[in-house]
Amino acid sequence: MSLRILRIEQASLGSNTGDWSKILAGFEVTNANTLAEALAAIPSGEFDCVLVSGEAPDGSSAEVLELIHAVNPAIPLVFWDPEMSPAEAIRLVRAGAYHCLGYRNSLDELRELLESAVEETRRRKRALQRASNSEPWRSLLVGESCAMQTVVETIRLIGERRCTVLITGETGTGKEMAARAIHMASPRSSQPMVAINCSALPENLLEAELFGHVKGAFTGAGQMRVGRFEKAHKGTLFLDEIGDMPLDLQAKLLRVLQDREIQRLGSSETIRVDVRVIAATNVNLLERVRQGRFREDLYYRLNVVPLEMPPLRKRETDVALLAEHFVKKICKLEGIPVKTIAPQAMERLRCSPWPGNVRQLENAVEMAVAMSGTRETLFPNDFGLAPAGPVRVAPIETAAIPFPAPKVTDFETAVSQFERAMLERALQKTAGNKTAAAELLGLKRTTLIMKLRNFDDCVAMCSSRYPERNRAALRD
Repeated sequence: MSLRILRIEQASLGSNTGDWSKILAGFEVTNANTLAEALAAIPSGEFDCVLVSGEAPDGSSAEVLELIHAVNPAIPLVFWDPEMSPAEAIRLVRAGAYHCLGYRNSLDELRELLESAVEETRRRKRALQRASNSEPWRSLLVGESCAMQTVVETIRLIGERRCTVLITGETGTGKEMAARAIHMASPRSSQPMVAINCSALPENLLEAELFGHVKGAFTGAGQMRVGRFEKAHKGTLFLDEIGDMPLDLQAKLLRVLQDREIQRLGSSETIRVDVRVIAATNVNLLERVRQGRFREDLYYRLNVVPLEMPPLRKRETDVALLAEHFVKKICKLEGIPVKTIAPQAMERLRCSPWPGNVRQLENAVEMAVAMSGTRETLFPNDFGLAPAGPVRVAPIETAAIPFPAPKVTDFETAVSQFERAMLERALQKTAGNKTAAAELLGLKRTTLIMKLRNFDDCVAMCSSRYPERNRAALRD
């Protein structure tokens, strides 16, 4: 198995080619001359380590570290720079660098460090593979982003418990998948998981579905029927869209959660049930409580362990994994060879806002597979995505404070001046917060930072105008 390293180099290190050939012997090395090339290569997941040799290209070492970890937070980053001061090396290691070597270190030490970094990556991958094999539920949650790792770790901790879980998140974020993962991670996995959508039925039918009824309990009740709570005995009951449950029924649900006992409609017999309850909602339940539309005591009874499913826009690094997963899934269902996604299509997928989240992405992939016909490659038009539009600048209120007119007639210079004015205005509106400025402009944060490097006066303006903001705040 090859040891894959991405090497970023700009300045000469004073070492001849033979030295580097010896140091990197046995490694599969890909060279990147600029940070942009490195950032484009890293999402493929083909590298076990990143080596920044010499002066960091296109910016400071700290910015290189931040940008690379924004793309892949798990990849080890090694800095080799004879000019690096001990203080800077300490700052980088504290910020997340794997190690920093300088003038006091030899190239042989660098070789040993690279081997150690690569081996750590391999150990982590093997551990993830073992966890995936020993934790079948992990396959339900596709993604390796920091946001998804938090969800996975939470499920790993609470899976074996009987505690009630409240899953929140926007529509299409995968709340039911998370509920199924919790059920599969629990000792109840051999028993059924019963699901019901609380907004899909009127109140009288929802109550009968939950608790069951006896013959003659109401008009049309021609025979006794077991409810969802009884069906989920020893297993898990998933209450989807719990925020839409009628108030009268909320009181009865609260009693069941407290006593673990139910009564079928039309019967006085008490039936004990052993059920783990998982509820989900895409609305703010506390706001519903303030509006008098949801019982406060029920909210706290359900919210024993909160689990928030992140929207897809906060899982940018997971888009490629999800898209490929859905391509394989859909092609398998259709009984056709697995198709591939063209690089330009994948980039368009990563840049899309996905208001419908994972569900919308899956629908887009299904459409692409259908529209591609017999082609083996999926292109941007297959996904039905809107073409990349102009930068969204409406929130900056350009009409109220117009941009200065360019003082030159050269087109490229005029565009450059206009772009710089937009960046300055965004930084002003967000008090120097780069993440907020990027969102305001409809850009990825990494794109904004790379543009700022082209306009040193913007960076200087940000630093001088907001000196009270520390570096961590500016990174946000």
